[in-house]
Amino acid sequence: MNELFTLPFVTGLALAVLLPLVGLWLRLRDEWLAALAVAHLAGAGSVIALVLSLPALVGAVGLAIAGMLGRHLPASGHSAYAWLILAGWAVVLLVAANSPLGETLARQLIDGQLYFTGPVELVAAVVLAAFVLGLRGRIDRHELTMRLLPATSVAERAHRRRTGMLIDALIAAALAAGTLSVGLMATFALVFLPAWAGFHVAGHWRRAVAWTAGLGVAGYLIAFAAALVLDQPFAPVLVAVLLALATSTRLLAHRAC
Repeated sequence: MNELFTLPFVTGLALAVLLPLVGLWLRLRDEWLAALAVAHLAGAGSVIALVLSLPALVGAVGLAIAGMLGRHLPASGHSAYAWLILAGWAVVLLVAANSPLGETLARQLIDGQLYFTGPVELVAAVVLAAFVLGLRGRIDRHELTMRLLPATSVAERAHRRRTGMLIDALIAAALAAGTLSVGLMATFALVFLPAWAGFHVAGHWRRAVAWTAGLGVAGYLIAFAAALVLDQPFAPVLVAVLLALATSTRLLAHRAC
């Protein structure tokens, strides 16, 4: 592989492992819309950070975590995610319209400029992927327990709440890293589509993890090669490939039943 594409390839591969796992946990919670909401907030945070002469990643992660932790507020609900999507979208476009740097970054967020990622995005993606893989067993147990077993004491509810907030912060950071590297919709596609198919075809949790991660990585490898060979923008190719893989997987599973 040309050295020019080695760094973006590794960055995207780390995200292709990381984001589908995030999608699996969000689907288990039935909160997959949070991925799109937090991605929009990350985009808004990045353009605001640039206007303030701060690193884009700092703004993206900070606002993404703030939005994700907002789910723990008493009055929050699924409707809050729609509110966050609209707020993030409005901020991105308004800042872009009034700042040359913001306009450039906003276009990158929409188009998904993986080929222009640098060492900062690479380190963020690899570190987050390694962290999530190292903690995956613990996160899996927490999410499954939250879904299947009610808390039996005040202390247990408080412990679950603290653990859930830490996991949410990690999820938000992953979504922010994805948004800055592959764009809004490609990040959402990596979160939503592999988990959408994996949940449908798997008979148990471990198989769902394997299917979801496998579809994410396979879709990424196919899309990266196809975009280079066909000289096409990466993000829409990735979304199209993931749509095809996820839909065909579900159709084949349905015929086999």
